Amino acid sequence: MIERIVTDTSPLLAIAKMQAFEVIGNLPFEFVCPSEVEAEILVGANQGYAVEIPAWLNVLSLNSALSPLAVAALDAGEAAVIQLALEQNIKLVCIDELKGRRAALAVGLRVVGSLGLLGKAKTLGLIASARPFIEKAKGAGIYYDDDLINDFLNSLGE
Repeated sequence: MIERIVTDTSPLLAIAKMQAFEVIGNLPFEFVCPSEVEAEILVGANQGYAVEIPAWLNVLSLNSALSPLAVAALDAGEAAVIQLALEQNIKLVCIDELKGRRAALAVGLRVVGSLGLLGKAKTLGLIASARPFIEKAKGAGIYYDDDLINDFLNSLGE
């Protein structure tokens, strides 16, 4: 059975800047996002950013309105990702921002980020090296802590 994963906007932007949509789409996951994430991507596209919704991403609506408390603590996309995961009984979320990751962990979800997806692609043999993808993302303005990148690449034997 393929595991479902709910993704936030930032990992999608990072993956797009890595030019890795095709690679990530081949991972053994069913990727879903809440309509709030789709809306954030569409706003970016309307502002001229080169972003899109990949074909492998299914957009789902929440069953109930976002909690005002969640929106006060997180951005709407992150809050909706966590809420959708809880509503759909999906245990894995893809969030890059620390505050969102902490909130997801606090409610018992497993968390992976854009680098985690890239690492999974490497361990499954979908890519030979993660480094070129990270360099593309950094070159396109995605920030990753240097120590994080070094530890990540070392863990992959790069």
